[in-house]
Amino acid sequence: MSRKLWALLVALALLLALATYVYYRRTVAAQPVDAYALVPDDAVLVLTTRDHPALVRHLQEIQLWDNLTAVRYAQQAADHLAVADSLAGGTGRNGSLLALLGRKQVVTSVHVTGPGVFDVLYQVPLASVREYRQVRGLLETLGRDRRYRLRQRLLDGQELSVLTEVRTETSLTVFNYRNHLIISTNAALVEAVLQRLRHPGAPTVLARFADTDVLRLPEIDAALWLNFRRLPQLLDVLFRPAAHARYDHLATLAADGLLGLRLTGPVAELAGFANPETAHGALQAQALGQPAQPFGLAAVLPTRTALVVQLAMRPLAPSGSAGADSAGLRVALDSLAATFGPEMAVAYLAAAAPGVAPGRLAYLRCPAPARTARWLGEVRRRTGQPPAFTRVGGYKIHPLGVAVDALLRPLLGPAAPGEPVPASAGALVDGYLVMADAATLAGALDDVGAGLTWARTPAYAAFLARTLPRARLGLYLDTRNAWNGLLRALTEDRRAGLLRNEALFKRFPQMAWQLVPAPDEAAPGAQYFGRLLLHRPSAGMGAVLAGAGEVRGRVFRSPLVGTPLLVAAAGTRVPAALVQDSAGVAYFVSPDNGVVWADSLVGALVGAGPLPAGPGTAGGLALAAGRRVHLLAPADGHEAPPFPLNLPDTVRATALQTSAPAGVAPRLLVAAGAQALFLLDAAGRQYPGWGPKVLDFPLAGAASLLSVGGRDVVVCPLQNGYVYAYDQRGGLLPGFPLSVGARLMSGVAVQAATTLGRTRLTVVNQHGELVTFTLVGDVLARRRVATWSRTATFRLVPATGGGTSYGVARDDEGGRYDFYLPPWAAPVVSHRFVTSGPKPTQFFDFGSGGRVVAVGEPGPALAYVFDAQGRLLGGQPLASTGAGVGLAYHAATGTYQLVRLVGRELRRTELRP
Repeated sequence: MSRKLWALLVALALLLALATYVYYRRTVAAQPVDAYALVPDDAVLVLTTRDHPALVRHLQEIQLWDNLTAVRYAQQAADHLAVADSLAGGTGRNGSLLALLGRKQVVTSVHVTGPGVFDVLYQVPLASVREYRQVRGLLETLGRDRRYRLRQRLLDGQELSVLTEVRTETSLTVFNYRNHLIISTNAALVEAVLQRLRHPGAPTVLARFADTDVLRLPEIDAALWLNFRRLPQLLDVLFRPAAHARYDHLATLAADGLLGLRLTGPVAELAGFANPETAHGALQAQALGQPAQPFGLAAVLPTRTALVVQLAMRPLAPSGSAGADSAGLRVALDSLAATFGPEMAVAYLAAAAPGVAPGRLAYLRCPAPARTARWLGEVRRRTGQPPAFTRVGGYKIHPLGVAVDALLRPLLGPAAPGEPVPASAGALVDGYLVMADAATLAGALDDVGAGLTWARTPAYAAFLARTLPRARLGLYLDTRNAWNGLLRALTEDRRAGLLRNEALFKRFPQMAWQLVPAPDEAAPGAQYFGRLLLHRPSAGMGAVLAGAGEVRGRVFRSPLVGTPLLVAAAGTRVPAALVQDSAGVAYFVSPDNGVVWADSLVGALVGAGPLPAGPGTAGGLALAAGRRVHLLAPADGHEAPPFPLNLPDTVRATALQTSAPAGVAPRLLVAAGAQALFLLDAAGRQYPGWGPKVLDFPLAGAASLLSVGGRDVVVCPLQNGYVYAYDQRGGLLPGFPLSVGARLMSGVAVQAATTLGRTRLTVVNQHGELVTFTLVGDVLARRRVATWSRTATFRLVPATGGGTSYGVARDDEGGRYDFYLPPWAAPVVSHRFVTSGPKPTQFFDFGSGGRVVAVGEPGPALAYVFDAQGRLLGGQPLASTGAGVGLAYHAATGTYQLVRLVGRELRRTELRP
């Protein structure tokens, strides 16, 4: 071969090698590895961590790190790493596992690989050649030691490293895929990853959460994906099948979920979303459309309760036995089932020893106890039960003649063939039918009568104060009371592990898992909000929040709705409050939480506010509900004549505005829907042109009723981007309608003056522009308050309680929220929420007392209260199921009085800046 030909071949080989290298770097190596695409489909749990130094620090802060490192598996791993470090001649610092993990995204998946067996698959990316050499050197160093054996094997053209400990013959399989380490003690899991590589386009386990990255949220330490469909398989590994089989169908509410882990102080929290189950026959199909319910069992749960399972569903009527009176019995059973509310629960009491079965209590909510008692008597009569009863304290225990399991089929699922049906006794206790065997029920009623309940125990009250106020499914566990029950339910090989790690399990003895449905479950993409809370009570904790004073409240019969209206009370810094429950009853609650008066309204309370005295009216609290406008005296709730004012029969009020100009009778502006307005005086006379005034387009926010120089003016911002201003006769003011250049989604901020030309009004459009204009139609200023995007929503938030100040709320996709206080350019509040969509916002301006922003998150039912520096008052979000909160400021003490609604409870909290 000639030298020229040889040189040409060498040059071609070099060019080919260079082209291959460039192709690899720019195509293959440049594409990041999707760790979730490598997770086998049979995963039960997938844990993702990113900032490992912060995770370790937080585990140390909550005193869990020492317990975790004392676990046998962690000790064995530490021993192997110590051996490898000593063989390599390292110092144990630079070669440590924590230094290798750093801030990489490490994915850990758990798989059930056989009867009673689960294994773990780890994925660790390598960021540099040094790390690759470090890992490779570690394997080779261990392979040269006589205690280990290292071999290589090929599968599908890929090289797998298998490290085996000679003494135990346990192996570790390592596969390096594009500098992405895949490690498992189960070789089959690594082989399953290779099978996944054959189908690169297959959906990943996180396909339904492809646009969600909870690790981007602040203070999130890890992300957990949970496969509910395979959860019973994992429970079979940990527990005896008979211990959980009756509750496995509860996992069919959701298919899979993605949760974020947050570790703070006495609380470890996993919160996120779950996709509803779509399989045929799932519990989700029965529960669809049934609203979440509050946890109302605290007053009837003994303190020795170990586990509570609550489901927001109505009980199913049990079928009666065949007989001469079977038709009448079925009617009685159907009527009995119709008296129960949409809540059922099963509670297990602490067992005396691991070999003793725990007592079980069943609860059914009874909105009308007298009606339930009547049909219970009818069922007892038709089943031949004796009329005698046993009295325990103030409660009567009757034999029911109906099995507990038969009434609780949605919760307990179908009975196994041949399973015995226990006879039950029952008693009506504080709005619940409590059922159990006679001995267990008598003991539980003794505890309730003695006040030994969750509601009266500070540790449990503090625990429940941190849980979600409403849920469709709730599981509440106390590991101290459940210890013997857990030992009884665990499989033999898992029981020893529980005993060895008792300190770890009892570090957070109170646990709660809750699933809350979306407000509109029929909407595309509707998901559950899921939350797992691990809580550690402290001595004397009570219901005290960090950075907040003691929580005081009052519990009502029905859930409270709307926003509490605060009314100043003479002689005290704590305001009174006007609230309404879901039954339509309005309550005026004194500062010491006593009900001063109650009044049944014909509809939901949609507008309320103080109306000062004037010609023709004595003043009081003006409120609109249904087709009526009321004026109630705060002292006794009596109606001030000539109220109530009646709207047309086909009209339902949706908002109320009042105006009380000096020397003239007050005016009332009532909105009926989004396009109809009524203007009346305190005597009930409608002004011409306002019976009603029908708008051309829906309102973007609340209409404003002004009095300018003795003239009544109604300002209406419409969604199409136009602002209309009407006079008392319903005619347009000159200069209107006024276009603000883009659509509107909020109301108007008003700076009143003595003339139309000096009165200033401000709106924010959906291009992020603040537009200021006068009542003569002159635009005074335009300026952009924040960055505009197609996905952002801008809302102007006037100060609650009047005043001229305002703020601007900006909501964007991904839960991004910003609140601006013009003229400041930077947002005073910038937060990323778990849920997306516009957040209800209230702005309070107390002058020298500062400015406060209250932001609600309806999904998890939380309220965030920020000061003007963006600091979260109280140190954490507070539970709130209402449409808003009430806030008052006391200048002498420099504290805020927060009033909020949580289910059936009105809560008052003192917050300090």
